[in-house]
Amino acid sequence: MTARQVIFSGKVQGVGFRYHTKELALGFEVVGWVKNLRDGTVELQVMGQKAEVDEFLSEIIEESELAPLIRNHLVTEIELLEGCKEFRIAN
Repeated sequence: MTARQVIFSGKVQGVGFRYHTKELALGFEVVGWVKNLRDGTVELQVMGQKAEVDEFLSEIIEESELAPLIRNHLVTEIELLEGCKEFRIAN
């Protein structure tokens, strides 16, 4: 099991980024959340088996319709997400 935080910058707010990310997550065995930050970036925290997390992030960053909107992303390993049972949009 692994957990990662990703901060996305670019044109990532006001374009359905969080909703599309949540829909993509349904195709993977991952849990976590995604939310807008005040500085105009989007934060994602995701947990699952390493291969699932890797494939999910690759889908977002390289293959999805979100990819052209992302100018930069910073991935950080984090502690496992306690009590997280689904993937959701956080406030």
